[in-house]
Amino acid sequence: MTERPALELFLGDVLRLRRPHPCGGSEWLVDRLGADIGLRCSTCGRHVLVERRTVERRLADFVSRGDATLSAAVGPQPDAGEKPS
Repeated sequence: MTERPALELFLGDVLRLRRPHPCGGSEWLVDRLGADIGLRCSTCGRHVLVERRTVERRLADFVSRGDATLSAAVGPQPDAGEKPS
């Protein structure tokens, strides 16, 4: 298996996935980041947690990009003894 870099996702990204949601919506808002990605359907508001690998496979394109600074602000903070990279 080849190692690919992880897809860079930000909070607030709006994604279009390959298959539409049963409600007919095809756009999803990223509202949680981690090993699992939290997605909210833009049409009906349904919230689902999807594995990061699955999101990477099903991603068709980005409708709009979220805010990188917001994602960094809510991400893990380095310990006091560690130097930020």
